[in-house]
Amino acid sequence: MIDRSKKPRLAVFKFTSCSGCQLPFLNMETEILDLAETVEVAYFAMAGASQPGPYDLAFVEGGISCQEDVTRIQKVRQESKILVAIGNCAVYGGPQALRNFLPLEELKRAVYPQPELIHCFPTCQGIADYVTVDGFLNGCPVDQGHLQDYIVSVMLGKAPEVSTRSVCLECKMKENVCLIVAEGVACMGVLTSSGCGALCPSFDRGCYGCFGPSADPNPRSFANLCRELGLTEEETHRKFRSIVNNAEAFREEAKRHVPQPVER
Repeated sequence: MIDRSKKPRLAVFKFTSCSGCQLPFLNMETEILDLAETVEVAYFAMAGASQPGPYDLAFVEGGISCQEDVTRIQKVRQESKILVAIGNCAVYGGPQALRNFLPLEELKRAVYPQPELIHCFPTCQGIADYVTVDGFLNGCPVDQGHLQDYIVSVMLGKAPEVSTRSVCLECKMKENVCLIVAEGVACMGVLTSSGCGALCPSFDRGCYGCFGPSADPNPRSFANLCRELGLTEEETHRKFRSIVNNAEAFREEAKRHVPQPVER
């Protein structure tokens, strides 16, 4: 429980990621002035704050890729009363978790001129694989409004509300035409958590699954839909091996659609 008799100390940490889930804090603009009056931003390297712990509320962006990350996240956990994973890298491992399904040494040779200098784990995982996490905010990137609501909820001493309903709900609220029904697009909104405001479907693009699986995603049914819409096994496989490839529901269904090598 946070002591609200004084300014709570807030921290934002980055691990293996692109830094995109830290930007919503900086993009709050006028809201950040209110935030500064409410909390003390103790640690946020991107914003120039680097005070030591302990912290009342810590947000973590990025997955765990090496032993140094493990040591750091364990220290962050020890110093934080409330620890929240923000964005798909911290929750699931992120796009870089695509390496989880391929030989690491082969990838290192393909990418780096001196692969022997790269020391990392064969997989990239979300932070909950290494420490206890108190909250999760999905997204690629995480939604700014969700961050604000989470901070306000913690300050008020109430449980934050995080939606796990599908993007289809947001499409209905925006009165979007269903891309699956009207255009035969294999839109992943039917099995993806809401939170983006149905951004892609609102511009006639199928959902990519950026906010991870909804509470009851039924990936098998979606794979059958892909087949009915004429997608190949490889195309269906790629649907599940995209931005949130390491989420269990997507990961396990992808295994059922591994493309077979073409005989020459």
